[in-house]
Amino acid sequence: MAVPPSSPADTEPESTGQGSRGTLTILCALVLLFLTMSLTGGNDASSGSSRPPHAPHAPHAPQAAAPSASPVRHATGKHLPRSKPVRLLIPKISVDAPFTDLAIGRSGQLEAPPPDDVNLVGWHADGTSPGETGTAIIAGHVDTATSPAVFAELSELKKGDVFHVRRADGRKASFVVDSVETFDKDSFPSRRVYADTDQAQARLITCAGDYDRAAKDYTANLVVFAHLK
Repeated sequence: MAVPPSSPADTEPESTGQGSRGTLTILCALVLLFLTMSLTGGNDASSGSSRPPHAPHAPHAPQAAAPSASPVRHATGKHLPRSKPVRLLIPKISVDAPFTDLAIGRSGQLEAPPPDDVNLVGWHADGTSPGETGTAIIAGHVDTATSPAVFAELSELKKGDVFHVRRADGRKASFVVDSVETFDKDSFPSRRVYADTDQAQARLITCAGDYDRAAKDYTANLVVFAHLK
């Protein structure tokens, strides 16, 4: 079973987001290597999501290189051609959700999916598509101000579990979970989570930990590491 490559620890831990439990929906943030990605939500509400845009206090890594400018990868192992994801299926936790495209905004950070749709996941549309060689990023809410959301039970996944991505080309990319890990936001391993690989891998990301009312943020992020089956 392929395991996500181990990357050197970041020399500067990056902030990974903002969240909030109140009246509106707020997502938790998370910083994307080379792009500063954040998982935040609406305005003042509970949310553990994954929409990646606002991390004003997070340092921008090296020089934000556009996804298309990444080095040429030499694929190893099974992989599929590029194709837009259509639906995420995680049988173990009964997830059956459509995808929305997430783009890099003017701030240099990934925009978020709509905070009011509890059954929606987003992917970095200019990055690696699920099944393609590289690291595909899939983000989703854990909750909203009023109810659990699409990734509410993501922590239930274990090594060896399988999830699927239906693609626009009619193919289904099936992924095997390598590990499910929780990281404090102040020591989030951006390189390990976001670094490109020469295999077809995926990351499912949402908020985790306690909700800090003073900071209006969750204290951690949950990341599922997986490889194409």
